Amino acid sequence: MIEAVIFDWGGTLSPWKTMDNLAGWRLFADVVHAGDTERAAALADALLAAEDARWATAREEHRAFTVAQVLADAAAHHPAEVAADVHEAALEAHRAYWTGQLPTDPEAGPMLTTLRERGLRLGVLSSTSWPREWHEDRFREDGVLDLFDACVWSSDLEWTKPHPSAFRAAMDAIGVTDPTRCVYVGDRPYDDISGAKGVGMRAVLVPHSDIPAVQRVPVDVHPDAVLDRLADLPDLIAAW
Repeated sequence: MIEAVIFDWGGTLSPWKTMDNLAGWRLFADVVHAGDTERAAALADALLAAEDARWATAREEHRAFTVAQVLADAAAHHPAEVAADVHEAALEAHRAYWTGQLPTDPEAGPMLTTLRERGLRLGVLSSTSWPREWHEDRFREDGVLDLFDACVWSSDLEWTKPHPSAFRAAMDAIGVTDPTRCVYVGDRPYDDISGAKGVGMRAVLVPHSDIPAVQRVPVDVHPDAVLDRLADLPDLIAAW
């Protein structure tokens, strides 16, 4: 009997959208170096390179990282004295670029409500550099935060998906101990499906994301089911 369902965030609870990472960092840099387009462009390039390097390490070694670490990495190559209020304004510009374009799927709320009414425990496990509050403010704005028993963000962990400890951290957070009684729902065969199956969970693939080639990792793994719409999940797992 299934006791819990744990969801990926980007590409799953929030539908996939191709974003321009450099544009997001340029908004940050334009605040830091207001009026100096050359320095702003150099900082944006340094931030993107630092972020890409961190994601490469996450993909290869499954080590988690944070936005703060990306900023520190970039600062090592692009040092600048920045007042605290300017730094906060720059970070808010970067945050607004991302969170404003990645709303929760409108089908998520009704689907989560149905699962809760069945007595299932619900959680989130996402590989992300964002602070917890960025995600949870978005969930709160979309009216779904209170539908989860717990949300786990890799920015609070040592490891990202598909590392087993990330999945166990999510299980611990929602209060379940048997992975065979858990379903994980995600959009990435490597991070989500292989990671969940590796710890003994059932796994449901949401195959709608246009994952960049540099982020793909070949893996011979098969989900227990493929989901076309979040609204179909309660019926899909009803007999599991």
